[in-house]
Amino acid sequence: MSLEKQINDGIKAAMLAKEKVRLAALRAVKSEILLAKTADGSETIADEAVLKIIGKLIKQRKESAAVYTQNDRPELAENELAEAAELEVFMPRQLSAEELEKALEAIIGEVGAKAPSDMGKVMGVATKRLAGQADGRTISETVKKLLQ
Repeated sequence: MSLEKQINDGIKAAMLAKEKVRLAALRAVKSEILLAKTADGSETIADEAVLKIIGKLIKQRKESAAVYTQNDRPELAENELAEAAELEVFMPRQLSAEELEKALEAIIGEVGAKAPSDMGKVMGVATKRLAGQADGRTISETVKKLLQ
């Protein structure tokens, strides 16, 4: 079953169960999917594109929660984090720090990177191969550490 279909089914289930947080999070995803479909004029969207959309929305929710926390609005931060948690269900399993480091060491060996100046080569391959499994910032920080 495609990810888009799972999102639509999730919306229906959340409506029936009256789960407001889950419903809001899934509606946001559906809205972004519709925008992406109309932008390129296609009828369908690939699961990889849906994963990117979900990842972007999770990141937005977490950043908003951090801003709300800084401004002493914990009730709003809690809502944003709850929505992010609902969306994370659709993402592939995230790599642990050790797994990420091993994968990046393999990519560094494959690309032949030896110095911090080779970071661009490594990041190009790593972001494509590890998409959805690790955050770009985490990948970048780990690559910097490994190349020094």
